[in-house]
Amino acid sequence: MGEALLQLNDVAKRIGAREIIQSASLELHKGQVLALCGGNGAGKSTLLRMIAGILQPTGGDIVVNGYRWKQNRKAYAEQIGYMPDDYLFGQGLSAEETLSFWASLRKVSKPRVQETLRLVGLYDVRSKSVSSFSKGMRQRLLFAQALLAEPPLLILDEPTNGLDPYWMESFVELVRRARRNGHAVIFSTHQLPAAEATADCVVFLKEGRVAEQGTIASFADRFGPDGLQGVFQALFGFRAESGKGRGTIEHK
Repeated sequence: MGEALLQLNDVAKRIGAREIIQSASLELHKGQVLALCGGNGAGKSTLLRMIAGILQPTGGDIVVNGYRWKQNRKAYAEQIGYMPDDYLFGQGLSAEETLSFWASLRKVSKPRVQETLRLVGLYDVRSKSVSSFSKGMRQRLLFAQALLAEPPLLILDEPTNGLDPYWMESFVELVRRARRNGHAVIFSTHQLPAAEATADCVVFLKEGRVAEQGTIASFADRFGPDGLQGVFQALFGFRAESGKGRGTIEHK
C-alpha cells in the first residue's frame, strides 16, 4: 500500500501529572478514512489537535505526508485541513466573507470558495451573517474551510455534532467523495452510525489509550450484529449514541 500519509508512533501527551494520551500508534493511507470513537474525556480531541499541530506531544512522533511539525511547520500545515469542534466566528461577517478570509490565508481562488459553499450546501445563504446560523450551519461552514484547499489530510473534530438528518447524509457523502479523490480523513464522533457508514478503520480510545482498533468487518466478526455498539458497550459499560431519530445513514 506504500508509505502511510499519517503516522503516529507512541504519541503521548502529559499535562502535569496527568497523562491525556498514552503511547498512541496508528497510521492512515491516502484514500482511507479513520474514525476515532470513545466516551467524553477519552482523549479524542487532544489527539486530533496534536495531529493538527495545535498541541505538541510530550512523547513520540507524528509524521504527515513526510513532514514533521518541528522541522517544517509551514509545509506540515499545508498538508492539513482542520475542523475544530467549535469556533467563534467574526461578528457581522457573511458565510462567503468568512470563507474568503480563510481562502486568502490558504491562497485559494474565489471560484473554489463558491464551489466549496455549494458542496456543503451553504451557497444559497452565502450572504447571510454567520451569527444568524444554526449549530448545524456553523458546522458546515467549519467543514467547508477544512475542505477549501483540498489538503491531503482532513482532520475533523466531532463534525457530526448539530447536523440534521439531511446534512448527516451529506457529511457521509462528502467524506466518501474525499476518499475517492485520494484524501485521508480522520474524524472523531460520538455517533457510531456515521463511523460505520464511512470508516475503513475505527479506533476506540479509553482514558487516553488505544483500547481497540480494527475494520468494521473485523468488529462485526467479533460482536455480530451489534458491531461497533458491541465494542463500545464492552469498553464503557453502556451503549453509545445511536443516531435514532436523526435519519438513516446508508452504509458503504
